[in-house]
Amino acid sequence: MEAIKYDLNSMYPSFSSNEFQNDLKKLEEDLKKYSQYVEENCQSYEGFEEKLKQLIQFDEKANLLIGRLYPFISLTRSVDTTNDDANKYLAKVQMLLAEATLPFTKASKYIGKYEYLEELLDKEPYSDYKFYLTQIKKETKHLLSDEQEAIISKMKQTGSTAWSHLQSLLTSKLEVEVKLKDEVKTMTISEVSPLMHSPDPEERKAAYEGVQSAYQKIDDSIAMCLSSIKGEVNFVSKLRGYDSALEQSLDVSRTKKETLDAMIGAIYEYLPHFHKYLKRKAKLLGHEGGLPIYDLVAPLGEVNKTYTIEETKAFIIKNFKSFSDKLADLAKKAFEQNWIDVYPRKGKVGGAFCANVRSIKESRILTNFNGNLRDAITLSHELGHAYHGECIFQNKLLNSSYPMPVAETASTFCETIVMNAVIEESNDEEKLALIESELQDHTAIICDILSRFIFEKEVFEKRLEQPLNSKDLQKIMRDAIKEAYGEGLNHEYVNPFAWLNKPHYYSASLSFYNWPYAFGLLFAKGLYAQYLKDKGSFVSNYDNLLKATGKMLVEDVAKEANIDVTDISFWRDSLEMIKQKIDLFLQLTEDKVNN
Repeated sequence: MEAIKYDLNSMYPSFSSNEFQNDLKKLEEDLKKYSQYVEENCQSYEGFEEKLKQLIQFDEKANLLIGRLYPFISLTRSVDTTNDDANKYLAKVQMLLAEATLPFTKASKYIGKYEYLEELLDKEPYSDYKFYLTQIKKETKHLLSDEQEAIISKMKQTGSTAWSHLQSLLTSKLEVEVKLKDEVKTMTISEVSPLMHSPDPEERKAAYEGVQSAYQKIDDSIAMCLSSIKGEVNFVSKLRGYDSALEQSLDVSRTKKETLDAMIGAIYEYLPHFHKYLKRKAKLLGHEGGLPIYDLVAPLGEVNKTYTIEETKAFIIKNFKSFSDKLADLAKKAFEQNWIDVYPRKGKVGGAFCANVRSIKESRILTNFNGNLRDAITLSHELGHAYHGECIFQNKLLNSSYPMPVAETASTFCETIVMNAVIEESNDEEKLALIESELQDHTAIICDILSRFIFEKEVFEKRLEQPLNSKDLQKIMRDAIKEAYGEGLNHEYVNPFAWLNKPHYYSASLSFYNWPYAFGLLFAKGLYAQYLKDKGSFVSNYDNLLKATGKMLVEDVAKEANIDVTDISFWRDSLEMIKQKIDLFLQLTEDKVNN
């Protein structure tokens, strides 16, 4: 199989190139100039308007440089975690940014404490940065002293950032021994993943057992990583005046607690329907009671379609075109200009992601494509992130950052387009399998994400009292899975190590990056329902909504589509759409379980 790798040349030809080395030097010089400017000019408010213009210009220039250097380094490292240059320069840039924390903090305080800032926000050129400046003013109250901010930033380099790197290194190099009949195969975690979807129940169970055994080789080390990161986040969030890491996460996510509470409340109400689906699937697979975890993603029916990457490309572009030419053109460009690193290989991180690279107004996508339907759907999901990037790139540079909850909106919307097309083009026998495949995904995003939210909340709370080891984390995860999945799962066969290989847990700046997936699914469901009612006007409104995610609070973004996300009824309506699919699945399988 020929490797298809993403092309990073539009950023830099190599680490040794003059372009990379010059930009690295320029970043260092620019950050020093910025620091000097802040020291000399941010002591008094005389001539504030001109100073603010200069600070914005400095900020934009720094962001542009960082937004070229950092993605080049991190994207290189993602496909080769042992790359010495990538690891060296990652540490170098992180240290530069840590040293720049003090002047950036001083500048933010200086701007945020200006008495007449709000009066400037409707004037040119500041009106273009209204949301950005308002957020600075809001965040000022959580900033610490200049010295404390600098210490925390530097501390993270040998604290949470180092622990995060260790987790990705250990998991990317982990070898899994899977016993298949009379043969034992040694694989990476990403290479084992397709076996979880195998039509052969013995292969699924062997993959589960192999992974569980492999995790025990590194669980103590990874537990130390997780416990240390969560301990640091607890410490820093308290210093900043937050009641909890969750409160800080909501603040960073630009989301009200009422919104999260409404969504989680609706999810709990609808859990019994997901449990019915899981119990029915268990019965269809010959199990009594709940479903063993190793059969959670077992295929049902006769859809054993496999896709080459070329077939996947054609299928995605065709169905994206049914939504808009702009979306189809974006996907075509991503495939043809090598934005995508396609296949798994040793040293490459697992999973999939999309990086919007604002400095070149392009995105790069990492997948571990093995040719099954799920991989094709995953690729459509990541291309949705790239489309979100295309919309955001139209904003001013400092209005390009969108929060976690709406980060999954465009991706889930694109996934819905493709999945609906797959179902529509299938025969009756295939439809059942495809509906079940869709319910697998929805159950993961509702039940599994809920279990991860419960787990992380409990970990943060217990970490306030003491460090946590692997046994502690396994127990917390087991309890969380039981609460979310209920009697839908066989509790003798769960994954107590579900915390070990999820990179989101290991980012100090992305605490609680779980519930935003549920938000993304359910928000996208609500948007898709609007699309079906009025396709003509929806597309342009949709692009405007995605652009707005960089310069509005989540609740205000939703209002762009006449949605009130603080109202539990919106979430119930979206979950009701999934319940209808569950009811259809139960109806279509009634004869199968009664015969």
